[in-house]
Amino acid sequence: MGAWLRSLAGRRADLAACLLGAASALALPPFCLPPVLLIAIPGLLTLTSPEAAGGWRTTFRRGFLFGFGHHLVGLYWVTNAILVMASSFWWAVPLAVPLLAAVLALFIAVPCLVARAAAPGWRRVLLLAGAWTLSDIARQFVLSGFPWNPLGSTWEMQGLAGDIMIQPASWVGVHGLTLATLILAATPALGARAMAAGAVVLVAWAGAGLARLHQPEPAAPGITVVIAQGNIPEQAVRTRKWALDTFARYLELTRQGVAAANGGRLVVVWPETASPFLLPEDAPARAAIAEAAGPALATLAGTVRFDAAGQPHNSLVAILPQGDIAATYDKAHLVPFGEYEPGYLPIRIAPQGFAPGNGVATEHVEGLPAFGALICYEAIFPAQVVDEADRPDWLVNITNDAWFGNSTGPRQHLAAARMRAVEEGLPLVRAANTGISTVFDARGHELGRLGLLRSGTLALDLPGKRPPTPFSRLRLAAPGLLALACCVLGAGLGRRRLNTHTWTAKRPKTWNLWSKRV
Repeated sequence: MGAWLRSLAGRRADLAACLLGAASALALPPFCLPPVLLIAIPGLLTLTSPEAAGGWRTTFRRGFLFGFGHHLVGLYWVTNAILVMASSFWWAVPLAVPLLAAVLALFIAVPCLVARAAAPGWRRVLLLAGAWTLSDIARQFVLSGFPWNPLGSTWEMQGLAGDIMIQPASWVGVHGLTLATLILAATPALGARAMAAGAVVLVAWAGAGLARLHQPEPAAPGITVVIAQGNIPEQAVRTRKWALDTFARYLELTRQGVAAANGGRLVVVWPETASPFLLPEDAPARAAIAEAAGPALATLAGTVRFDAAGQPHNSLVAILPQGDIAATYDKAHLVPFGEYEPGYLPIRIAPQGFAPGNGVATEHVEGLPAFGALICYEAIFPAQVVDEADRPDWLVNITNDAWFGNSTGPRQHLAAARMRAVEEGLPLVRAANTGISTVFDARGHELGRLGLLRSGTLALDLPGKRPPTPFSRLRLAAPGLLALACCVLGAGLGRRRLNTHTWTAKRPKTWNLWSKRV
């Protein structure tokens, strides 16, 4: 396959790059097919190499097209959210996903451009993997930040296999898994010995994962979590009848869930914006929730609240049995265009949305272990989910994925939350309006779930927390330094210049093996 790709030129080579990028998205959740990358990444290396591409503009263009195809397939579900508001934003339906994919494609095109500075073989692989990982880390901070679908999430298949393979994230985070995934995926381009070495690394990886899974279970705090999942469809127009029906459904689900839990120390969790009423201002609504929750120590519910300046916030409140509010968390990482209008745009597209909160915080409610709240896509940001000065005992992620329908979007969002549990060594409770609601232990093992587009309750014991993980201490420095080391090794050591931009009989044997093998 390598020889065939090198024979392509012009539009055919560009199309091949785009198709390889689209195919690579099958490695992401919920498909989780890592073998796809064994073709896509060597193909990308071939098409963007100076020997095949010639000038740097061609390398950049092909890297961009690979990234465009990758994100176009991986993020197609964003269109579903626009269709909910189609009467107002119909014009954005054919534009939103391609524009988003084009912006994110730059974070793949630039690493491809950097990688061409290295000699063919393992040095170029290391430089590409290191630059790609650093670029992914940058995705968390550039503009509004959108680190969705890192390649490290390809190992998040359901069941034991996924539990095993994601454990190293407790040391290096999902970005570290991305770095290792890229290097392993490139081994077919490096020959039989590299592939054998890659197999050994995978065995060691799995062994380390198994060892962590078999560590003693931490002591549980003796709390039962009752999750209510209303499965309320998202709609553009919200009437009073819709509000009353929604609230009544969540109250009834709460009663059912508390009854099924059969006593003990309980905490009830409602999803993001589950209450159509402004709970901080609506004492009767809080009283109704407290009555439905009965003996529960608290109900954690999503709501909208207005601050003293009249600014709206997407919030979580903890409601006590007396109906009082014991804690309030305001979402800090807002969704651009969905929850606020970015200031860097010269024109206004959407109405003014929410105001941001003050950032991650640990909430303390009497009788409950201290918890960290994450609203919606705040759960996709590695190393940005915990207050380091006040480490919580568990994380609660409330969300409303009804906007995305029955697509890959809610499943990818779930995978991101699972990875945060492993990275931080903390159990994570996820309440989603239309699903998937679940509880993960501190190793990312799923204890139970309410599937997508279902209404019901889930009552599970809250697992115990683990000691702080290496990643929770080092944060992004762990994968960042590893990626930087790969860049130094790839670009700074043993570099040699090529005398030609075409493949000759003297090209490295490792690339010959790629040519014959694939």
